[in-house]
Amino acid sequence: MYDNVLLAFDETVWIILKLSTPLLLVSMVLGLVIAVFQAATQIHEQTITFVPKIIAIALLLVLLGTWMLTSLSDFFAQVLTYAAG
Repeated sequence: MYDNVLLAFDETVWIILKLSTPLLLVSMVLGLVIAVFQAATQIHEQTITFVPKIIAIALLLVLLGTWMLTSLSDFFAQVLTYAAG
């Protein structure tokens, strides 16, 4: 039983990393590109950084949403298997 709990925690960490990495990478790269643009043009408006990130994350969720939900449902089924046996 103790091994199943450790396996479930291990799988939880990996699923969190797997699902959050694309969102964080897109946000980070887009933030870097916008920061370089703002430094080059000396435009320091907060909405220039905020709005493109929101749009990019929303678009990424639309594109990767099915994969994320499939991964989560597979993970949940696996955790229930660990709990059962």
